[in-house]
Amino acid sequence: MSSVQQEVDERTNLTGSNKFELLLFRLGGDASGDRSELFGINVFKVREIVAMPTITAVAGALPHMLGVVNLRGQIIPVIDLPAVVGCTPKTGLNIMLVTEYARTTQGFAVESVEEIVRLDWNQVLSAENSAVGGMVTSIARLDGDTENTRLAQVLDVEQILRQITPSDSKDVDPETIGDKLKMKDGAVIIAADDSAVARSLIEQALEAMGAPYIMTKTGKEAWEKLQSLATAAQGEGRTIYDKVAMVLTDLEMPEMDGFSLTRKIKRDERFKLLPVVIHSSLSGSTNEEHIKTVGADGYVAKFVAEELAAKIRQVLAK
Repeated sequence: MSSVQQEVDERTNLTGSNKFELLLFRLGGDASGDRSELFGINVFKVREIVAMPTITAVAGALPHMLGVVNLRGQIIPVIDLPAVVGCTPKTGLNIMLVTEYARTTQGFAVESVEEIVRLDWNQVLSAENSAVGGMVTSIARLDGDTENTRLAQVLDVEQILRQITPSDSKDVDPETIGDKLKMKDGAVIIAADDSAVARSLIEQALEAMGAPYIMTKTGKEAWEKLQSLATAAQGEGRTIYDKVAMVLTDLEMPEMDGFSLTRKIKRDERFKLLPVVIHSSLSGSTNEEHIKTVGADGYVAKFVAEELAAKIRQVLAK
C-alpha cells in the first residue's frame, strides 16, 4: 500500500514542476494499416484502462459512437477513436480508455496501449499554427529536443467530444450569463487555453459579459504577454493592475502549464496581487488542492458559461 501511495504522490507532485505523464497509444494506420503513429492523452484524464468489454449498440447513435458498456454499474458511452481521426486498426479495437473529462465519463476505443512517459511541458510544442491542427493540440517530443526523437500527437479531447456529441442548447446565452462585468477602463482579462474550441467558448462568454480580453494559446504566451504589458505600464507611469484585471488559465498547455503560470505570477512582486482563475477539464480533489497550493484565486470546471461568469465576478469582487 505504501508503494502505491508513493506512486500517487509522485504523480500528483508533477503538477508543481511543469511536468506531466502522457499515456501513449496507437489507433492504427492508413487504409492498409501501415504507419501506425503514436497518440497521447494526459494520465490525469484517464480513470482506467481495460480490455474492450462487450459493447451494446444504441439505436440512432451518432456517427463514431460504438454504443455503451456497463462498467461496475455505470453506463459509459464508447467512442471509436480511430474512426474519429481517420485511422484503421490492423488488429481491432482491443482496449478501452475510460476518461473523466469536463464533467463527463466516456470510453475511447483504441487499438493498443504502449506506455506512460514522464515529460516536461517544454517538450510539448503547440500544433495550432502547423499543418497538423484540427484534432491535435500539440506534438510531444518524447526523447527531448533531439534530431531523431519520437513524436506523439496530443489529441484535443475537447474538440473530439464536441464533434461527437454536439450540444443541443446555446453554449453561451447573453440573457442567462448576467450583467455586464465592471472593470477598470483600459484593463483586460488575459486568457490562456490550447484548445481551439475552448478558446471559442471562452471568447463568447467574455464578450457576453462585456469584458475586453487577450486570448493566448499557451501558458508561456500568456506569461510573455503579461510581462510585455507590465513593461508598457511602467513606461506610462502606471502599474500592471491598470492594464490587466485578471488571468484566466487552463491547466494542460504546451510549453508551460497553468500551474507553472500561476506560480510564476504569484511569486513575482509585480503581479502577486493579480487575480488568477483556473478553468480546466482536469477536475478532482487532488488538482483542486494543487490549485490552492500555487496560489490561484479560484477554480471552475469546464464548460458552463454561467458558472465561469459567476466565478470571474466573485474573484474580481474581492
